[in-house]
Amino acid sequence: PHYKILIIGESGVGKSSLMLRFTDDDFDKDQALTIGVDFKTKIVEIDNVKVKLAIWDTAGQERFRTLTPSYYRDAQGAILVYDVTKKETFQKLDSWLNELEIYGTRNNMAKMIVGNKIDSTDRAISRDDGFRFAKKHRTMFIETSAKTNEGVRDAFEEVVRKIMETDGLWERNDYGDSLDLNGRGHQAGSCSC
Repeated sequence: PHYKILIIGESGVGKSSLMLRFTDDDFDKDQALTIGVDFKTKIVEIDNVKVKLAIWDTAGQERFRTLTPSYYRDAQGAILVYDVTKKETFQKLDSWLNELEIYGTRNNMAKMIVGNKIDSTDRAISRDDGFRFAKKHRTMFIETSAKTNEGVRDAFEEVVRKIMETDGLWERNDYGDSLDLNGRGHQAGSCSC
């Protein structure tokens, strides 16, 4: 099977670092901000099933929001990231969940709230706050550190497991969307799994 997973959240929360750590087991402390959308694939084995993931890393800046409808299309999973040291990134999670509701084409999408940068000493959001928010919105929750690799693999694998367990999510996916710079998506192919 092929699954499309989005990584969304405010600028600077570590979305690209989480993706890079998961796909390449690498961390760049000088990671540049994403311009538009970045995309990586990774094959993982979950419960003896090989799954090809298309991971879409999205820019957190407001000026790239016009691209939103194209990269949300047909996603089966979403990882919503906040920085545990920056309260405003946590407070914006509601608006990111709202965007998923508006632009997501699957109403049963697997969602995970991720509190990133737990290696930092100046925490502003407690684990309990993150857990309560996730519970209120009926999403999964985990805390991670892209820097130390804590929780990163678990975050992605739990989203994949949830997709596999959810009727209608894993059956078919046209994840092969491509995106031109004018923000118009088109189908590059499809897969019946």
